[in-house]
Amino acid sequence: MHRPVLWSVAGNDSGGGAGLSADARAAEGCAVHLCPVVAAVTAQNSLGVQRVVPVAPEVLDAQIAALATDLRPAVIKTGLIGSVDGVAVLARWLDHLDADGGPRVRLVIDPVLGASAGGAAFADAALIDAYRTHLLPRADLVTPNRREAARLLGQQEAQSLADVPAQAAALRALGAAAVCITGGDSPDGADALDWLDTPHARGWLALPRLDVRHTHGTGCTFATTAASAMARGFVTADALVLAKMATTAGLAVGHAAGQGVGPVGFDAGFAADPRWLPRLSCDDSPVCGTSGPALPWPAGLYAIVDATDQATPLLAAAEPALCALQLRIKRASHPALDDRAFAAEVRAQIDRTLAQAAAMPTAARPVIVVNDHHALVLDAIEAGTIDPAGIALHLGQEDVLALGQDGRAQLAAAQVRGLRLGVSSHSLWELCRAAALAPAYIACGPVWATTTKDMPWHPQGLHNLRWWAAVSPVPVVGIGGLLEMAQVEAVAGSGAACACLVRALASRPGEAEPVAGRLVAAVAAWNAGRAAPRRPAPDWPQPSLDPSDAVSA
Repeated sequence: MHRPVLWSVAGNDSGGGAGLSADARAAEGCAVHLCPVVAAVTAQNSLGVQRVVPVAPEVLDAQIAALATDLRPAVIKTGLIGSVDGVAVLARWLDHLDADGGPRVRLVIDPVLGASAGGAAFADAALIDAYRTHLLPRADLVTPNRREAARLLGQQEAQSLADVPAQAAALRALGAAAVCITGGDSPDGADALDWLDTPHARGWLALPRLDVRHTHGTGCTFATTAASAMARGFVTADALVLAKMATTAGLAVGHAAGQGVGPVGFDAGFAADPRWLPRLSCDDSPVCGTSGPALPWPAGLYAIVDATDQATPLLAAAEPALCALQLRIKRASHPALDDRAFAAEVRAQIDRTLAQAAAMPTAARPVIVVNDHHALVLDAIEAGTIDPAGIALHLGQEDVLALGQDGRAQLAAAQVRGLRLGVSSHSLWELCRAAALAPAYIACGPVWATTTKDMPWHPQGLHNLRWWAAVSPVPVVGIGGLLEMAQVEAVAGSGAACACLVRALASRPGEAEPVAGRLVAAVAAWNAGRAAPRRPAPDWPQPSLDPSDAVSA
């Protein structure tokens, strides 16, 4: 197996808890080859740090020079550097690597400025200024805790959660492409909250706080896991999800070593353990969506149609394996209607489809799902003209964000009354954001390449679909590119609750009973896939977006 190369320019911890020791554990657990570059030597144990000695600049330079000729990194991660001269050496090598014509080297800065377990400070004003001048403008990611963020900015430490996003934005204004201000050591309540601010996503990453004693090396583990994931091709937002998972899992397996705080461990199976999947908020508030449990969702085939007349033959088939039918009525399909008339047309089609479904035998009745049109559906629920328990709403990630706090509160209230919510996801951070909304299901896509939408995402493939199905807190719907019955069978065998069919069930002129025949074939494929032995979920997902691709947060 090819292992990408990661350099860690950091301090040696004589107690084996943090620094290069923690970095080595994390990199090995992430299947990345770590090159430990000693920037400082510390005298420390589990009780604290007694002394920090930066290595001579020529020694640091010699280590990097040796690696540059043989083990060029995908990512460089820094920890304790300890001197202005050390920062200058690293900056010169960053310039050299940028100019040598090779693949761009990504930079992760873990600004270790003091000991979490007590002892001497690691950085004076001159060193902090060197960080601001030479490293932050080059950084792809900076991972300070709240004390370190404040010191880098020359500001008071954030006194509340509301203060943290502004400090992250200020660090990005100094040149850092992405910032994650960690909060595991801050007394925020039941959840450990990390604020991420990246080109792809902003919000609070949250997991329940673990009541454990052995926490030495959490910051190193977090930063090194993020750097390792970036070395494996993940964009920063996804890398931070994996870092949150790994660090929390490591806290659960920490151990005593010495009289004081012992080190966190590293659970190499963290990425496949659903316990560690965090939630991602939609905005500056850590609360996102309803706090109630997700409503149940059936398993089977999930059809998407553009209008009620396309839904009619599917409903007439009364096939119990067709568990859901989505109306995806696009504005562009009714260019002659003004907005008011279009809304009336959408509502009329929803009502006709609901009426057709209500007339079916209960055992064969699919869930009727409305794609988008959230204002229409939510207002109708509030007005009492649509029964929330009789309908589902599907939203894309952009729709969720566009709702705003008031709209999401309205959505949560409808969920409490019985509305089932489905949310699209294409990446790890989108999966976490969807999970925070307590949906009835999460869609994973595109499984295969699709022409129905122009999107930057790589096909997830069955690899990621199996991973999604294993770690998601709610049922997963596989969508995108399902055209052949063999694909339906494969999705059924992946652990997904539903296979989503668009063009595979579309009406085709000139065919005799086109929909009914294809539906029968799809049902047979689905049943065959569900009966087949299930392959285990992968240990890690695969990247679904190139780091150079831009997607709006």
